[in-house]
This record gives sequence, C-alpha cells and structure tokens, in this order.
Amino acid sequence: MITYYGYCDGSGEYYIVVDSDKCTGCGSCIEKCPQKTLELVMEFIDLEDKSIVAIKEEHRKKIKYICTACKPETNQTPCILACNKKAIWCVWNPQ
Repeated sequence: MITYYGYCDGSGEYYIVVDSDKCTGCGSCIEKCPQKTLELVMEFIDLEDKSIVAIKEEHRKKIKYICTACKPETNQTPCILACNKKAIWCVWNPQ
C-alpha cells in the first residue's frame, strides 16, 4: 500500500510517500531525518500488524515548510538516501 503524506494546494503538490510493502520498519530514515518528522507506527496490512514509517500527525499539513531544507525536489534527502528498500520518496511539484 502506498501512502501519501502531505497536501496539494494552489502552490503545488507536496508529499512524502511511503510504500508499506517495501518498508521494513528498520527506522534508518527516522534516524537521518534532521527535522524529526518521521515516526514508526503500527498498521494493519495484509491481515497482520506491521511497523512502518509515517509522518507525524502534527507535521502532515506543514510538509512544504518542514522538508524544504532537505531539498525534496531532488529526491536525494537524508531519509530517502537512508532507505535501502526504496520505500520512501518525495513528490515535490511547486508551481
């Protein structure tokens, strides 16, 4: 399951995307996130509980401002580079 954390508004699209099928819940991306926006959560996926990464609730509507320092438009942010499974990426399309 692919989950988009963020929003789309008149200024563009701003999402951090997590693929729960690929995410192992290792926490590497959480350790590398300089803004501390990521956390591990338990989700019920494929009839079992699975630990996956997610954006903290209080940061979901502020992604555009919080993640900008990491230059998400390059898809070379610390969280993305830390994920060996390629389970996290950005959709960053400012207009």
